[in-house]
Amino acid sequence: MFAKFLSLLLFFYVLYAFLFGVIIFHFHQPSTSHYLNDLDIYRFYSESLSQDRVVLVEDRVESGIARINLIENAQHTLDISYHTLHSGMASDIFFSSLVVATDRGVHIRILLDGMFHNLRGSLKEILYAFSSHPNIELKLYEPFEPLQPWTWNNRLHDKLILVDNELAMIGGRNIGDKYFAPKGYVGASNDRDLVIINTNTNQPVGSVIFDMKIYFDTVWNHEYSENSVRDLSKKQQEKGLKMLLNLRQQLESYQDRYPEIFQRNIQWINQSIPTNYISFIHNPIKRMNKEPWVWFELITLAEHAEQSIWIQSPYLIPTNEMMHFDRNNLRAAEINMITNSLAATNNKMAYSGYIWYRDSIAANQDVQLYEYQGPTEQLHTKTYVFDNRISMVGSFNLDPRSTFLSTESMVVIDSEPLATMLIDKIKKDIKYNSLMVAHDGTYHPSALVEAEEVSKLKTILIRVISIPMRFFQFML
Repeated sequence: MFAKFLSLLLFFYVLYAFLFGVIIFHFHQPSTSHYLNDLDIYRFYSESLSQDRVVLVEDRVESGIARINLIENAQHTLDISYHTLHSGMASDIFFSSLVVATDRGVHIRILLDGMFHNLRGSLKEILYAFSSHPNIELKLYEPFEPLQPWTWNNRLHDKLILVDNELAMIGGRNIGDKYFAPKGYVGASNDRDLVIINTNTNQPVGSVIFDMKIYFDTVWNHEYSENSVRDLSKKQQEKGLKMLLNLRQQLESYQDRYPEIFQRNIQWINQSIPTNYISFIHNPIKRMNKEPWVWFELITLAEHAEQSIWIQSPYLIPTNEMMHFDRNNLRAAEINMITNSLAATNNKMAYSGYIWYRDSIAANQDVQLYEYQGPTEQLHTKTYVFDNRISMVGSFNLDPRSTFLSTESMVVIDSEPLATMLIDKIKKDIKYNSLMVAHDGTYHPSALVEAEEVSKLKTILIRVISIPMRFFQFML
């Protein structure tokens, strides 16, 4: 009898979670504001030089070194926001470097997604360690609430590092070995970061870093962001202090084994390129379906483009709800899109949504669709370039989850030198690692790239998943 009662209770809970964690999003309409009507697209442009300069960080290993360098050279404050962390060498060094930085007086605030932070199991004591240190604060955005399933899709997807008032990093990488792995690493994830330099720290308001800081403060102080540990017990505090000691010793060990990645004298200003203007954009901080601020900006820039549009996204799922904001006014002479192939992708759910649009995108006479072949690496890059001048880089994927559900943040950069660099990088991915999808869904032949084989099991699995996901694409 008791087992039957538990089964019945579980059934009703699953039904409740499905209705208010999934189905409700199909019917809920985002609240509207004047945002979509009042913004002028020309605010992204300038004819004079900005005080902000940028460095493009592409290589996986160099991106890891860049993060270490930013942490090592922080003088006063570090504000950090990430979606997820994966255990391994990368996160070991990340946590250890933060502890050593805060030991020397740097005040650190870390904001992580409340469900996908992965500080569980062996990593749970990181929470105790950071909560035990007077100079580190750690908050979780929208922690798991079992009785509020409508909050489960309000996820933090930002990837930001803000250093004092002088430097910032934004991109699409999370913290994990696959994002910073050397060549040959199976399962590597290729992404892109920008380091932004404020060349006039006496005028912080004139830098985009000031706007990024305001956004971070807004999310940090929001009711959705909660302290990771409210009150440490004596036992938890002892574990935290022990973990702090372990992290300090761990960093010394890594410094002895890999001295080449620490204390690198990176002259960011010497590597940087000028910009005319950098803007910071983001989604609203709300639950349920959000008003699609970032998507609206992207679509408006695309409609404004006359020469070319370059889109690089790991997922392409342009649902009807997204295209409602597209006024079909695209007039660019050249539109290029690159995403992961079935062989390269490791996100089967997202790909199951993409296949419903793949043929129609490829059949569009105005679009050239390319698929990155992998198969041991995948694209995780989110980059959009318009008319060889305006670029967007950050966390936004071209899918409904980034459009309506998650927090997302991007920088919009007016810089022809940066746009040229980004297009060259995308063209390189196309030339050496991708194939163009023909109008009938097959691949155009290439002398440099072969279509990677896909196992029958993966192909069948994607097809099977795609059938029910056809009705739940608003969640992908």
